[in-house]
Amino acid sequence: MKAFHVVLAVLLASLVTLSALAGEGKSVKLEGWVIDSSCAYTKNLDKPISESCAKKFAEGGSPLVILTDNGTVYLPISGTMPATGENQKLMAYAGQRVKVEGSVHQRTGSKAMVISKIEAVKPAK
Repeated sequence: MKAFHVVLAVLLASLVTLSALAGEGKSVKLEGWVIDSSCAYTKNLDKPISESCAKKFAEGGSPLVILTDNGTVYLPISGTMPATGENQKLMAYAGQRVKVEGSVHQRTGSKAMVISKIEAVKPAK
């Protein structure tokens, strides 16, 4: 009976560890456009129309997202609980091309990213 409890304890500890790891995102670096979510989804844009348009929509409450060249949309999320909106972090980059680093979390076709580093990409000359 004692051996059963030891095995059960080891199994439970393993499950707890696996479930904790499942919540961790994969660390990635990617490049894309900071665009308002409405235009990314309803207008099917490949990049923002303008910085002022992206900022105007974001100021109106539309969440800013990262749109990569292959069309993948990443919803920026906070890594804290309770969660906070990420528009303030992204507003300075609205309508611009950026390089971002962070951890990506996936759930049934959607992707979210906890951004640890973001910087504007200088336009090619």
